[in-house]
Amino acid sequence: MHRLFVAIRPPEGVRDLLIDAMDDSPALRWVGDEQLHLTLRFVGEVERPVASDIASALGQIHSPAIELRVAGVGKFERRSGGALWAGVEPKAPVAALAAKVERAIQQAGLEPEHRAFSPHITLARWNRRGSGAVEAFMRRNADLKSEPFRVTHFILFESKLSRHGPHYEEVATFDLR
Repeated sequence: MHRLFVAIRPPEGVRDLLIDAMDDSPALRWVGDEQLHLTLRFVGEVERPVASDIASALGQIHSPAIELRVAGVGKFERRSGGALWAGVEPKAPVAALAAKVERAIQQAGLEPEHRAFSPHITLARWNRRGSGAVEAFMRRNADLKSEPFRVTHFILFESKLSRHGPHYEEVATFDLR
């Protein structure tokens, strides 16, 4: 089985900005540089033939390059904790690309994604004890912004889980033209 997702990897300068915003709070589990990405579609676990069908369908996407920038921070909360994220703007072009990815995934035979697309880059996760650190981070970084960056491709990743956390490997890269 292959655990897959489709994402945009921000350029090094943007990743550096995000890492510089991270603090040393022990209540927050920060993601590493290699894990910073903007998910267009989480696929989940699939067999190799389905993974090949997905890659083939993604290769048929025609979309222009887009320009994005990091803009602000936010959080997703759950009863047991949540996730801190950096937002991206403008939302319309990345949402349009995500919609094309969604159609390609469905053409490959997968069920539709039922959650609304919310473009973001996850920065950290926390459990119930981390809420104070979350609020402090959000206050300090409310105006977090990057310079615009051009997105010229998106990537199909495989996520390999280990006791040290997930490790992401590029399966295929797809150009935006």
